[in-house]
Amino acid sequence: MLLIPAIDLKDGHCVRLKQGDMDQATVFSDDPAKMARHWLEQGARRLHLVDLNGAFAGKPKNEPAIKAILAAVRRYAQENDIEEIPVQLGGGIRDLDTIERFLDDGISYVIIGTAAVKNPGFLHDACGAFPGQIIVGLDAKDGKVATDGWSKLSGHEVIDLAKKFEDYGCEAIVYTDIGRDGMMKGVNIEATVKLAQSMTIPVIASGGVHTIADVEALCEVQDEGIEGVICGRSIYEGTLNLREAQERADELAADADDEA
Repeated sequence: MLLIPAIDLKDGHCVRLKQGDMDQATVFSDDPAKMARHWLEQGARRLHLVDLNGAFAGKPKNEPAIKAILAAVRRYAQENDIEEIPVQLGGGIRDLDTIERFLDDGISYVIIGTAAVKNPGFLHDACGAFPGQIIVGLDAKDGKVATDGWSKLSGHEVIDLAKKFEDYGCEAIVYTDIGRDGMMKGVNIEATVKLAQSMTIPVIASGGVHTIADVEALCEVQDEGIEGVICGRSIYEGTLNLREAQERADELAADADDEA
């Protein structure tokens, strides 16, 4: 189980929102690259970036901050003589040229959310052009998919869309329960498991992680196909210690392997 720190970018700052509301943003750092390095030093094995301005504008808006983060990740890997840590990015990615530019800059996985729902042909083309590097972000409330920075609810069922996108060749699904994101009320385990059971590609949980108990609960069901969980407000406000939680997740995975 990968614990993946989220670095949400708004106006060049690292922030957290409550339920996707841009008016409820808490600024946690004016230096996103420094924050990225901090999470790497705490044991992160992947980073999750979101261009919040881009998600609402429909085109990237925080590229300087993203490039600075990628440079910091590269430096950290070189200094510690390790393979470079993967970085995934979502928010406002609507065309193949933008995907190619970010991949050339060093992004490992591009997350397509609203565009996947509104323009599935684009997602199909992206999966074909960049195999193994496209993740679909599905944000949902009560089982229905939301788009446009969560401002609009569609009539699409999460599982139906996820299966369709799996057929296109996407690498994984990031599943966010909007009702829990930024609220630290616990992960919607039931909905996440239900989705993972319907897929053959991995699901990454998102939204609601509060304490190490939430991580342990996810570890219990990781064999259903849950690869990781994105951690946001909990690690910024200190209710979850990233290093301790990742070590605990590794311990539980080792115990499960021994039992098997």
